[in-house]
Amino acid sequence: MKYIYNPGKEGMPIFITLHGTGGDETNLLPVAEVLNPDFGAIGIRGNVIENGMNRYFKRKAEGVYDMEDLAIRGQELKKFILELADKYNFSTEQVILLGFSNGSNIAINLLLQDDNPFKYAMLLAPMYPVDIEESKDLSNLEIFLSMGEHDPIVPLSESERVINIFKNQGATVQGLWVNSHEINPQVILAGKNWLKELKLNP
Repeated sequence: MKYIYNPGKEGMPIFITLHGTGGDETNLLPVAEVLNPDFGAIGIRGNVIENGMNRYFKRKAEGVYDMEDLAIRGQELKKFILELADKYNFSTEQVILLGFSNGSNIAINLLLQDDNPFKYAMLLAPMYPVDIEESKDLSNLEIFLSMGEHDPIVPLSESERVINIFKNQGATVQGLWVNSHEINPQVILAGKNWLKELKLNP
């Protein structure tokens, strides 16, 4: 997978940035920089192409995921991040998954895997129209969610589904409602405050 690595200060946490449909590995690096310029960041490009646009997994239609492909791509992405952690000598416990739209959705897949090594995630404009049949213990997760009240892509019911996926299984969730399918100054400010409250700095 193609990626860009921006090292942070030694010992600091590291963002893994995951773009939306049609984006690339550069898109969320400026967001990571504003959230905390001392943290490292790795932007990873999705390796699925849909109508010329980069994504992290296939879908059968708008809002209908190819579940088999999602499972495969989720495992591939986790393996790739673990390889990067080994290469650049950082712990997965220092990782903050930072996703927007399709990037948030693949991040949810990572967080729900049985052997998930990640603890922190900022999921912006997520949607996960998947029935979670198996109950999991997600009490070790700290999740920041930003969702649109008038999102043209994600219905309110689907945003609430994402909240419940995490809350019902014990994760600590901070939610923020914005207007649309967007990353705006309100998201950045709330995200910065959330990170400060986590006290991730060594």
